[in-house]
Amino acid sequence: MRLTPDVLMQSYAAGIFPMAEHRDDPEIFWVDPQRRGVMPITGFHASRSLRRAMRNTALEISINQDFEGVLEGCADRADTWINAEIHSLYAALHAAGHAHSLEVWDGSVLVGGVYGVTLGAAFFGESMFSRRTNASKIALACLVDRLRSGGFQLFDTQFLTAHLASLGGVEVSRADYHRALRAACAMQASFTDPPLRSPQEVVQRMAQRS
Repeated sequence: MRLTPDVLMQSYAAGIFPMAEHRDDPEIFWVDPQRRGVMPITGFHASRSLRRAMRNTALEISINQDFEGVLEGCADRADTWINAEIHSLYAALHAAGHAHSLEVWDGSVLVGGVYGVTLGAAFFGESMFSRRTNASKIALACLVDRLRSGGFQLFDTQFLTAHLASLGGVEVSRADYHRALRAACAMQASFTDPPLRSPQEVVQRMAQRS
């Protein structure tokens, strides 16, 4: 079966996602982990140092301003699963409105970001990159706020890394993930509304909720 954007969206609805062994490997395989990484929409943990960094940062945040730049930043590492076909497929999903990016800027320079796919009220985080201290943490904090504000119910991180665990990420069983996925896919959410908040506004909202 030829891999197309439509097939890719069907795979997300079924709870699986594609990967390649490395950027030069033309083969793509499907992944459905026994233990799935999830970032609770209401469970993001920002340490005191991260909150302080967000209050004082000069970094700025945008959404969908440079999807291609974020995709290239995520692939620009020694060990990446983003091969040429995956790159073109996610670019096509973005053009169709199914894939989105959140960018971190230092002036006019793209220094970090994260991209993922939306389906109903589920957001499937694909990859992220960082070229400044705290850029990835600030990106995740602002992304979780964006998802919460837009009505998302599931933030799938695929795998749980130590970095994600330190920010509140958890692992769930495959069965629990698929139940949450079915529920989220039956609901509606928006990645672009309401307007994006700045890191300073996001940390202020954290303080109001605590």
